[in-house]
Amino acid sequence: MKNETQIKATSGYTMLFVLLLLLVSIIVVVILNLKSLLAILVPAMVLISRGFFIVNPNSSKVMVLFGAYKGTVRENGFFWANPFYTRQKISLRARNFDSDRVKVNDKIGNPIMINVILVWQVNDTYKAAFDVDNYEEFVRVQTDAAVRKLAGSYPYDNFDDEQAELTLRSGMDEVNDALEHEITERLAIAGIKVMEARIGYLAYAPEIASSMLKRQQAVAIVAARKKIVEGAVGMVEDALTRLSTDNIIDFDDDKKASMVSNLMVVLCGDKEAIPVVNTGTLNA
Repeated sequence: MKNETQIKATSGYTMLFVLLLLLVSIIVVVILNLKSLLAILVPAMVLISRGFFIVNPNSSKVMVLFGAYKGTVRENGFFWANPFYTRQKISLRARNFDSDRVKVNDKIGNPIMINVILVWQVNDTYKAAFDVDNYEEFVRVQTDAAVRKLAGSYPYDNFDDEQAELTLRSGMDEVNDALEHEITERLAIAGIKVMEARIGYLAYAPEIASSMLKRQQAVAIVAARKKIVEGAVGMVEDALTRLSTDNIIDFDDDKKASMVSNLMVVLCGDKEAIPVVNTGTLNA
């Protein structure tokens, strides 16, 4: 497979001086009425004038002569080249591509919405110009294909796949590295260098988003309740131990059970407890 070849073009200022000399010569020939020389000088002037071109910073010109690739000019400035060259401009600037949000299925079949933010630039002008039909469209299509493949390789989360250590939601660094590697492989044929690729948007598809939100809330509530119960048990145990150790009061099993029950209700309840004042004895 052929790669880019850099060439150095002739300075445009030198050929501009030659062009001015030709112009002066034509004026002299016209004054002297030497029509036979005009037939040579005028076509020469036209041909030379067609050879001028400018290469801006972070840009390039791909030179082709009658279908044959002759090289790429990357140096910035004012140049002149064979007037029969066709010159294709290819930008070398870094570009951002924010893909459309697409609906795909994750590894376990849940529909999700996802898009990718890609930073890329042309690295090989020959491949970008000749190995693909339209390198900008190629970037768009292949990025979309890579995102779809990535989404199908991981679950969105581990609700349904608790064995999954890596998910789209929790393993962003690893997932972004895998995405960048996948896109880099796909765009190499077009001479494209991937500078950065990361997931820009990730969410459940609208038709299941509400149900999944309720599910996440339920999981969070269960986890919070579990933590509260663990803390309440520890507090009750500490209270009973302190009361017993300090000989503040002796409880029989029934009173211990009653105290534990009351403390657990107070500590685990989601509303403030309303105290009831007992005006009798402990046995009342």
